[in-house]
Amino acid sequence: MSLLAVRRLAFRRPATISYSTFTQKEIDPQLNGYPQLPNDSKQSSPPHGWWDIQMRRNFGDTMHEHEEMFSMWGPDIPHVPPATALKHFTVAVSGFVAFGFLCKYVLVPDRPAVPRQYPFDGLVKELGGIEETKANVGSLEEDD
Repeated sequence: MSLLAVRRLAFRRPATISYSTFTQKEIDPQLNGYPQLPNDSKQSSPPHGWWDIQMRRNFGDTMHEHEEMFSMWGPDIPHVPPATALKHFTVAVSGFVAFGFLCKYVLVPDRPAVPRQYPFDGLVKELGGIEETKANVGSLEEDD
């Protein structure tokens, strides 16, 4: 070893952990030595070449700790990215809303006639008016 290599090793700073760039996966203590398999769905595996074609696994393969989530019977993996699906959903909803506004404000015809206008505040007094239909508090107390 050269003197320069020894000097580099002697003055080396200890490695610091930056939690924002930490990429190594932490070992799950509850697995107790069980292998940590990647989180890949069996639906993305090729359909042929397996001992069990339906479940897409070979005899003796180690099962994932979350096998119910990543098996063929688990939730389907999306074929469209979520951002694109949200855009498609937004376009569909805005299309339905636009069609509703079109039906309400454009396709509804105007009234065929104007509403009738009555003189004297709508003939309130002549038709029995609001004052005539009010209950008289004094008459109710006398009846008791």
